[in-house]
Amino acid sequence: MAHLTVGLGDRSYPIVIEQGCLDRVGENLATMAIGNRYAIIADEYVAELYSARLLQSLKEHGLSAVLFTFPRGEASKTLSTMGSLASQLAAQRFGRGDCVVALGGGVTGDLAGYLASSYMRGIPFVQVPTTLLSQVDSSVGGKTGVDIPEGKNLLGAFYQPKAVFIDSEVLATLDPEELLGGLAEVIKYGVIWDEEFFSFLEQNRDSILALNPVDIEKMISTCCSIKAEVVARDEREGGLRRILNFGHTIGHAVEAESKFVLIHGLAVSIGMVAALRLSVARGLLAQEAAQRVIDILQSYGMPTEIPPEYSRENIVSYLQVDKKVVAGAVFFVLCDRIGNTVITDKVSSQQIDSVLS
Repeated sequence: MAHLTVGLGDRSYPIVIEQGCLDRVGENLATMAIGNRYAIIADEYVAELYSARLLQSLKEHGLSAVLFTFPRGEASKTLSTMGSLASQLAAQRFGRGDCVVALGGGVTGDLAGYLASSYMRGIPFVQVPTTLLSQVDSSVGGKTGVDIPEGKNLLGAFYQPKAVFIDSEVLATLDPEELLGGLAEVIKYGVIWDEEFFSFLEQNRDSILALNPVDIEKMISTCCSIKAEVVARDEREGGLRRILNFGHTIGHAVEAESKFVLIHGLAVSIGMVAALRLSVARGLLAQEAAQRVIDILQSYGMPTEIPPEYSRENIVSYLQVDKKVVAGAVFFVLCDRIGNTVITDKVSSQQIDSVLS
């Protein structure tokens, strides 16, 4: 069990990491008194798995809740879905004194968080992440948003939750592909921040893939601790927080080119390899260090190459509308050693083309 805090002054909030805590969310919310009523937002798949337990937990502690669902997948992370959910909240007379609960993975957290930031000009929300990726990354830090045809997460807001409740036991129902997608983000934390943690991931691969509860909880806690520190020091991505985008610049473009068939974490795996190769090309990183990261990604079974059928021209086009473009320049998070990063726009089009090809 771990209790962490994202330190943001009067907007600080707890991260509770505890096996079985899904059944204690109601107890925690009753103590915190965040809302009068609770709107639980979940995709249809997660709702079938876990909404009954969450609703029961709230009911046992005298809390009123209503479940709202939407179709599963990145294709639902749109203004249209958000508008539909907002209309349903209004029809059920949810108001400013109420609270949104995001039950699910990154899509649900992003969508429900952005809905909460906008509905009635902002109501509280909490995160109950059910995928590894959302548990170690997207549920912490307050990034919310939706996709538009031109790119991923181009509409959104920084809007912090009131609490995050992480139950690692729910990972037992996670699709193997989704588990790998989350592990890509986990490996990212080792590359950008902590070589000792990177070594832990190298040495405990079999245990982690088998969801050993001790190692999984340590892994989640380490990632959340790193994310909490980064967010506390740079909430709105003005400087330090940009390092969390390692692998995401080209990764997001690859994900978009796949029409979101390739899940986010696996696109980030490909993006990290591209960033490593750019780091080597720029003379920042030794080839041996880059290969060490590529080796761990491959050992976990993650993709490391852009599929040949993906249009390189389209990927470059997506890069130009990425949120990390400033004054027309694409900024990349590169690596100069395992555990440290460099942010730069000094990457030539020839170097990008070389990596993409």
